[in-house]
Formats: sequence, structure tokens, C-alpha cells
Amino acid sequence: MEKAIIAKNVTKKYKLYNGTKERMLDLLTPKSYGKDFFALTDVYFEAEKGDVVGFIGINGSGKSTLSNIIAGIVPETSGSVKVNGQTSLIAVASGLKGDLTGRDNIELKCLMLGFNKGEIKELEPDIIEFSELGNFIDQPVKAYSSGMKSRLGFSISVSIDPDILIIDEALSVGDKAFAEKSLNKMKEFKKKGKTMIFVSHSIGQMKEFCDKILWLEYGMVKDFGPVEEIIPKYEEFLKQFKKMSKKEREDYKRKSIHGSK
Repeated sequence: MEKAIIAKNVTKKYKLYNGTKERMLDLLTPKSYGKDFFALTDVYFEAEKGDVVGFIGINGSGKSTLSNIIAGIVPETSGSVKVNGQTSLIAVASGLKGDLTGRDNIELKCLMLGFNKGEIKELEPDIIEFSELGNFIDQPVKAYSSGMKSRLGFSISVSIDPDILIIDEALSVGDKAFAEKSLNKMKEFKKKGKTMIFVSHSIGQMKEFCDKILWLEYGMVKDFGPVEEIIPKYEEFLKQFKKMSKKEREDYKRKSIHGSK
């Protein structure tokens, strides 16, 4: 099988500062200021062409960071990500400019993806129709609700027909009817053999839609494998995790991170 995504030893480090002064000192002086924060540590996984891979994990486990790295939006600090094909990220307000109208955003995003004016003119009516935004399409995006932004982002991304689709919590906002319509569109893509990354807190959607699951915990790979193998383990973990006190959760996090090093 042909590989669509190969992520090898991907690490993403950020610096956390106590205010602007510390940030400036770190830039201007040889002394190191700020605290290192690892959003991802040594992440490795592969997706075959046509795989639908779900990213699961509690908040702060690095799902969106990894999605953004695969989409080419943020660079990894170390390691490598090889992607075979054009990627398109669907996340709430991803890449949308607030001061521009919905229509202008369609044109801008498509131009950035290499479409010419003629191709965009052809695509535009379908994108607008799918988004169901009506007259709002000519209003500035900053006036949109998060659900409307998600609709626009989703509509652009599915209409440009990418090789690899990355959906980051984009179906968790807005109304149920649009989420259903979006899910059906994704099923169409799955039938076409497109590779997809699906980030969601909905276990039900994961079971229905994904082939494989990458379980991230505090920026590290906890497990990776078929849906039917990983989801039951994750559900059991969530049951235990929800019962933990704040202190128990902090202890668990410290042990998890320390134990991996």
C-alpha cells in the first residue's frame, strides 16, 4: 500500500513566558528565559492511502498541533512529516480573514491553493450553496458565529477536492443538520479512497467513520491501531479519568510524562 502520511519522531516545543518583558529578554539576551513546553514528543505514525485515522485524547494532548503540522500550517521542532498529496485542513475559522467577506475568503483561500480566477468562479457557486450561508456570504467573516465560520471552512475544503482531508473538531459547532450533511460528504470522500484525519471528541463519530485510531496523551503516542482495538481501551481510560480528583489527574500527568522519558 502507498503511504499517504509518514510522521517520524515529531516533536513540537513552545516557550511559555511570564509576560512580554520575559519574551523580549529571551529574544535580546543570551540568557534563556521562559519555560519549555512540549506540545508533542517523539510522535510516530503512518497512514496508508485511503485510511481514515481518528486522533483521540483528552484536551491538551496535542491533537490539533499534530493536525496543523500535517497540514503544513506550523513547523515541527524536530522529526519529520512526509505527506503525499495536497492537504486541506478544516478547523473552525482556519485560515479565514475576519475583515474580508465570506466570498472574498473563498477567493483568497482558493488562490493560495493554486486555483486561477476562472476555476474559482466555477467553484464559487457550489461552495456558497454547500455552506448554506445565503446573504451572509457578503458580510465580513468577523460577524459570523463559530458555526458559520466552520460551515464556510468546510465548504471550501471539500469543494477543492484535496488528496488528504484533515477535519479538526469542525463538526462540533453549528447545527445537527449541517453536521450530518458534512459527515455524508466525508463518507463520499472515503468511498473515493481519500485519506482523512479526523479529530473529534465524539466517540460515536469515530466508531462510525474511522479505520484506525491514534491515541495521544500529553503530546505522546499512547496507542495506535484499528478502531475496534483502541476505542474500547480509550473508553475504559475515560471512565477512570473522569473519576479522578484534580490532584490525581496532575499526578497521573506527571507520571505519564516522566515515565516516557
